Amino acid sequence: LSSLPLQILFYINGIYYIFYFLVTLAMIVYKSQVFGYPDDFLACDLALLFIMAILEVLRLYLGSKGNLTEEEAPLGLSLAVTLGSVVLSVYFLVWQTYVLKADVILNSVLLCAYGFESVLKVTAIAAFVS
Repeated sequence: LSSLPLQILFYINGIYYIFYFLVTLAMIVYKSQVFGYPDDFLACDLALLFIMAILEVLRLYLGSKGNLTEEEAPLGLSLAVTLGSVVLSVYFLVWQTYVLKADVILNSVLLCAYGFESVLKVTAIAAFVS
């Protein structure tokens, strides 16, 4: 009953998030050098990026474990953690101190992946329950 497309999406999203994290970190450093980031906002943006990374590891671990063991609880927890990741992604898309076009593209792709993943998670949970 485990979902192969969901497992593939977890794998692809894990690779994409490493790319996302490194590029976003590099852009924050770039913006701090070029645009003169206020120190309070720089610390906040960096802290949120690292919190997002921790949530992403937890989300992917729980989702993958729940899918492979065909258990609803870890998959449901992964779905709940996805909401926190979506909020942080929207922060980096809209409310960040300086938003570049690259930020918009990176976060839009990430939000689309979260959307596809969420649909597949709900489908897998429904299959596990029935």
